[in-house]
Amino acid sequence: MKKELINLLCEKSFQYSKEPTFKLASGKMSSFYVNCKPVTLSPKGMYLIGHLVFDAISDLNIEGVGGLTFGADPIAMATSFVSEIKKKPIKAFSIRKNQKDHGIIKWIEGDLVAGDSVAIVEDVATTGGSTIKAIERARVEGLEVERIIVLVDRQEGGIAAIQELIPDVVSLITRDELLEVYKLDKG
Repeated sequence: MKKELINLLCEKSFQYSKEPTFKLASGKMSSFYVNCKPVTLSPKGMYLIGHLVFDAISDLNIEGVGGLTFGADPIAMATSFVSEIKKKPIKAFSIRKNQKDHGIIKWIEGDLVAGDSVAIVEDVATTGGSTIKAIERARVEGLEVERIIVLVDRQEGGIAAIQELIPDVVSLITRDELLEVYKLDKG
């Protein structure tokens, strides 16, 4: 499944240029860009990601899987769906970018309560900033973060930054793995 996912990401989500032409969220320029949404929102991508992420957390006794909206949402939902099929239900949740200012003011949407153990998912890690924000907001809501699952590690220090808060980080795919397949395909 991992090889299929790498191929799908190379086909739909990964772009490369010899010159750094892609502006990242951090403001840095890069030679490659990964927009996972065309894959995470596709039927085949959801199927592959749901199974791979479920496999990466199935050893844990957790109640939820989720992360910062919007990148983590389809990953969490696909994983939760697979968890029901595998008869080990794990609820999906979403962490808001901005806190609600009405109703019950909270960062998390989903059927979780303080004290629940969760895994946080991320589509792409560069500096780790979004994942760190998700960890902090989950903790504010009283959730116990057990593991982080990153779909694509850009290998630019983000994993090390995340591990300062949560040592248990799993990268499903690395930039080098994508580059290897991308260069083979492009000749």
